Amino acid sequence: MKASWFKLQGFKKADKEGIKVLLWKAFTEDAEPPKWVREKKKPEKVPGKVTVIAFLNGWCPAQNIVFERAKRASLEFGDKVEFQEINTFERDTFLEWGISDALYVNGKQVRTGPPPSYEKIKKLVGKRIKRGDKNE
Repeated sequence: MKASWFKLQGFKKADKEGIKVLLWKAFTEDAEPPKWVREKKKPEKVPGKVTVIAFLNGWCPAQNIVFERAKRASLEFGDKVEFQEINTFERDTFLEWGISDALYVNGKQVRTGPPPSYEKIKKLVGKRIKRGDKNE
């Protein structure tokens, strides 16, 4: 929903990251405004292979689809691709990374909203293999 609707209900801006705005409403005088959990580290590439790293928390059905498609597409290329799953269901893992759900191909984040098709992910990975993008 648009932030303007929440502002009409008395919510105020607590934090902003890019186009995302975190709104909140204090119900007590001593309430502290929340902040976004920001990305703390980037996924590492595996030398000699195209690296596909998928972060999975399980709370978002769309991201669950992205994860499964990326995993399936990666397996199609055999040992040319290193697929890594980072499960952020545990809060400590989520806070370590500052990422709950995401997809990276060779260190570059892939847009996942709306979820890219299996064919699109497979094409992206295949393109990296053809270019010789193997993290040397």
